Amino acid sequence: MVWTGAWLLIAVVALVFGTATAFEVRGALERERAFRAAPVCSSVPVRASGCLWEQEFTVRKADPHRGERGESPEAELSPPSGKPWEVTFRQIDPVVSRMEPGDRVVGLIWHGQVVEVRDSAGRRQQTSFGPVEWPEDRLGGALACVSFGLAALVGGLWPLFAPGDRRHAAAAAAVRWHGVGMAAAAILTLWAQAANDWPMWAIPAIWGPLALLLLASTAAFVRAALRGDLDDGDLDDGDLDDGDLDDDASSAPPAPQAPTSPTGPPDGATASGSGHC
Repeated sequence: MVWTGAWLLIAVVALVFGTATAFEVRGALERERAFRAAPVCSSVPVRASGCLWEQEFTVRKADPHRGERGESPEAELSPPSGKPWEVTFRQIDPVVSRMEPGDRVVGLIWHGQVVEVRDSAGRRQQTSFGPVEWPEDRLGGALACVSFGLAALVGGLWPLFAPGDRRHAAAAAAVRWHGVGMAAAAILTLWAQAANDWPMWAIPAIWGPLALLLLASTAAFVRAALRGDLDDGDLDDGDLDDGDLDDDASSAPPAPQAPTSPTGPPDGATASGSGHC
């Protein structure tokens, strides 16, 4: 029951996060479209504006935080005059990993924030505030969390309706682990889309057929589990607890007893023995 509760908790968290992420896709799309349609500023903006302005900076310091979990790559950029700008990035490459103090870069400013940095070699990288690629990230995250959450919810509830049944427990485990596969497929699809600079529609176009294959595999494994074709090794540790196994043992019919032989010797043997005395 502990493992069932854990799976249900994980499923609820994944569904809540995935639903919230899905609602952010539309807003991210509108923000990216506004950025791409923004005009170039005619002069240096004195306040946060919706136009685009390129500003030259000198790298004061840069820290990609390689190997440090939970830390975003960051850099401190100094304009020709004024206070330095603190900028963070979503990933290390291709610009921030090559930054060195004293390098000259060009920052693209939009709504009072540096949204993109370009180095002297022409490489560009969006900052954490940059709107580009956010819709794809939101969509991929929503697909991964919702697909996993639904499968984990079904697989977590299933054993509660058939406690102690090994076949139903194995079927529930098959549903849960196929949900993990669908989430992994969504993440790999998002990585391939970002690496190859494909359009956003490539994410559902690639993930959809993979999800259908995994659903077909789920149905096949569930049928096999319900028929009893999956042995105990295919059952994960959280499907049946010791109490369920004891119940199975107590409900099993008693084993037939083998007939016992008489303790005394047969009559013929006794007669033969007495004839020698």
